[in-house]
Amino acid sequence: MKVAVVGATGLVGTKMLQVLEERNFPVTELIPVASAKSVGKEVIYKGKPYKVVAVEDAIKQKPDIALFSAGGSTSLEQAPLFAEAGITVIDNSSAWRMDPTKKLVVPEVNADVLTAEDKIIANPNCSTIQMVVALKPLHEKYKIKRVVVSTYQSVTGTGVKAVDQLFNERKGIDGPKAYPYQIDLNVLPHIDVFTENGYTKEEMKMIKETKKIMGDDSIRVTATTVRIPVMGGHSESVNIEFENDFDLDELRKLLSESPGIVVVDDVANLKYPMPLDAHEKDEVFVGRLRRDETQENTLNAWIVSDNLRKGAATNAVQIAEYLVAKNLVGQAVEA
Repeated sequence: MKVAVVGATGLVGTKMLQVLEERNFPVTELIPVASAKSVGKEVIYKGKPYKVVAVEDAIKQKPDIALFSAGGSTSLEQAPLFAEAGITVIDNSSAWRMDPTKKLVVPEVNADVLTAEDKIIANPNCSTIQMVVALKPLHEKYKIKRVVVSTYQSVTGTGVKAVDQLFNERKGIDGPKAYPYQIDLNVLPHIDVFTENGYTKEEMKMIKETKKIMGDDSIRVTATTVRIPVMGGHSESVNIEFENDFDLDELRKLLSESPGIVVVDDVANLKYPMPLDAHEKDEVFVGRLRRDETQENTLNAWIVSDNLRKGAATNAVQIAEYLVAKNLVGQAVEA
């Protein structure tokens, strides 16, 4: 299985290489790809150095799969070049997510929509991914009517420049800024750009992507997305209104038995999910499960996940694993 990683030198690209190695994805040949300024640099995969190549060279090598994490404009321009060459692209940017001709996939939720004809597959927004993993089994059992979500998102979601800004501020160093304001000892209720309706693009992504992934436009979603000075992962406070009533113990058991979810919900012993605990893990952690006592059939939950892993790199690799297992790409490999 020849695998190209486009954007191999970035935060998510580096994490993709790590996840491919950890999960022992059947890579027979790795092709790291990056922008012109990075061509010729080396990345390490399974202890071996690999030289970064340009897009044109990567396409000539005919990889089976190309994992993209190189930004939206790059993806819009380059993903079709790979697809036209018969290469299956799994793209981590926002470029293709709401394109009606492209699938938007979280394997635990809707991998079954994928076919061999899908040559550009979209990886959802990090904050959407972790939420829908938890929503899927609940929707199947109790039918979700409405979701109100507030996020507490790690600076790693913005990239290296944001991480540098946070640590520079901690050290009193005046360096390049990823945000319009100080992030250390602060909270920014502003992720991505503001749109005409007063919501940010990040908030609108969560609203629209949730409906598409869940395959149900009747689910009403409203979101407030917030950047906080933490590493390790994104956290979400989620209020979920169902059509049908639920038993809390039964609901907790349902979540604990669902793929990709770890329930950490023991407040008597101060056990609840935190970004520090989710860091470098692939699961979605759910806790603080309790009834909303102000209205019927409504649950409050706290959802945490590593945004660079399940929120980006791991989800993309899991899509690739599904394609391989179902013989939808490249060579036939045993599931």
